[in-house]
Amino acid sequence: MWTLGFVSMLMDMSSELVHGLLPVFLVSTVSASVISVGLIEGIAEATAAVTKIFSGALSDRLGKRKLLVIAGYGLAAITKPVFPLATSAGQVLAARFVDRVGKGIRGAPRDALIADVTPAQQRGAAFGLRQALDTVGAFAGPLLAVALMTLYANDFRKVFWWATVPALCAVLLIAVGVREPEGVKRSRKRGWPIRRAELARLPASYWSVVGLGVALTLARFSEAFLVLKAQTAGLELALIPIVMVWMNLVYALVATPAGTLSDRIGRTKVILLGLIALIAADLALAFAPGLWGLFVGVGLWGLHMGLVQGLLSALVADTAPADLMGTGFGLFHLVTGVVLLVASVLAGWLWQMHGPTATFVAGAVFSIVAALVTATAPIRPARA
Repeated sequence: MWTLGFVSMLMDMSSELVHGLLPVFLVSTVSASVISVGLIEGIAEATAAVTKIFSGALSDRLGKRKLLVIAGYGLAAITKPVFPLATSAGQVLAARFVDRVGKGIRGAPRDALIADVTPAQQRGAAFGLRQALDTVGAFAGPLLAVALMTLYANDFRKVFWWATVPALCAVLLIAVGVREPEGVKRSRKRGWPIRRAELARLPASYWSVVGLGVALTLARFSEAFLVLKAQTAGLELALIPIVMVWMNLVYALVATPAGTLSDRIGRTKVILLGLIALIAADLALAFAPGLWGLFVGVGLWGLHMGLVQGLLSALVADTAPADLMGTGFGLFHLVTGVVLLVASVLAGWLWQMHGPTATFVAGAVFSIVAALVTATAPIRPARA
């Protein structure tokens, strides 16, 4: 469990070193539009989501998760050199596409692997811990980007080369430090990964979790727009990754306590608190002036992520049948990833047509809808 968390930390450090600068790089260096930024981010995440359903189902059939997890991390690692070499938005899109295929391959098997080795009554804490370590990498990456941007006088390409180092370390650690658990129940199904018989076995509570994930994804579009907001708020170019550092610092501090709290009082109550934080974040980013408004909004966004993100995985683990655990995670990520594509393109269109305020006001409206869905969703764990 801890090793998987450190692997996630290293890969997120690599990814966020790039991601904390990529939206500004696209707009300022390769002359991409804000709609293109939303489209690239949306396609990348949707690609990951589509891949997850196949890798999750395959891990169920094999009763083995580790090989797929290694393959996913390895594919992401080999894309890192493409970013410093890119000269067009199309090349960045291709690199993000392959990188997210790697994320898709590893995501559902990794989450299913965590569920395999964790007692049901401790899953909130386990997924919270994994999310917290992942998020440590997510703020260490942008922090390293700030230092490197200063060192290299705002040379994006030289900074991006450093992302290869933690990515390769992550692959090495998963290869030598994680063992396949014994006694994982194999699925009997063959053929296409999503079939009517398996869908019929997924309980109503699981589908409620999927609906909740859709509502939350519409409310929370790509974090690339936080980076663009920092640029429009007047933050110096070299300091822009500080936005992601701040967001992920709050996220990391909150994720594990939120998971533990959800084990005690219930997941949906904690998620509702997270949605209140997201509504406040959107309103601050839409209307609060200057850099103080930016950092208040981004901090509240991180609070929302810490209160919500790990709990969605815990809810899937709570409600999916044991022999369909990988499929359950994969299907959840498939649906929410496609919705993220829609949400990110919509956010980019609103930004380009009407400005940042319209984007974040729309986010607040969707957050209110998501809160109503959360409050009324009939979610009951399938297992004690």
